[in-house]
Amino acid sequence: MTNITVRTQPEETHKYLLIFVLELFDNYDTISEIVIDYSMRVGLGPLSIVVGIIFYRKVVVFTKRADIEAKTEALVMPIIEANNLELVDVEYVKEGSDYYLRVYADKEGGITIGDCEIVNRALGDLLDQDDYIGDAYILEVSSPGLTRPLKKEKDFKRSIGKVVEIKTFAKVNGAKEFEGVLKAYDENTVTIELEDETEITITRKDISMIRLAFIY
Repeated sequence: MTNITVRTQPEETHKYLLIFVLELFDNYDTISEIVIDYSMRVGLGPLSIVVGIIFYRKVVVFTKRADIEAKTEALVMPIIEANNLELVDVEYVKEGSDYYLRVYADKEGGITIGDCEIVNRALGDLLDQDDYIGDAYILEVSSPGLTRPLKKEKDFKRSIGKVVEIKTFAKVNGAKEFEGVLKAYDENTVTIELEDETEITITRKDISMIRLAFIY
């Protein structure tokens, strides 16, 4: 095990905790080793160490994911445009023990399996060349699907005039579920027209889910 020197002055604890966490995954086999060793040398309680480690790992994972998604979006855009498609979203997620790099694309009339294969093949070649993803992952290219939530500004823009389904965390005007035509949106609110042609505006922070409604 590599020896790591850590000062114990209280005012510098957080600074050296960060340095320690940066190196710990190369020098320790288990979380228990990390907690016992560092808590003894710095004097913090084990719970504080665990919370610090978990917080740091979440920040690293989030930053890594956002970076991979941004790089992939830049890489796939020329392919999307060359094939007259629209890029809906890119996401890099872990499900179970597997990582997935997913590209969602669409076009007027709907994307085909052939379109997905073209993008998958071309993007796969570029990813092999750049090789900026350290994990083993599965590349998927597909349509966004009817049940995919609206997340980004372009999701809302392309859904104007379409029927959407909204669920809220707490009751709004006596209800938690709404369905209507998306009339307007901004960074703070969403406005839909209900079946009786009245409009309701809902604060976005109160919305737990919004997606295109499935029309039977």
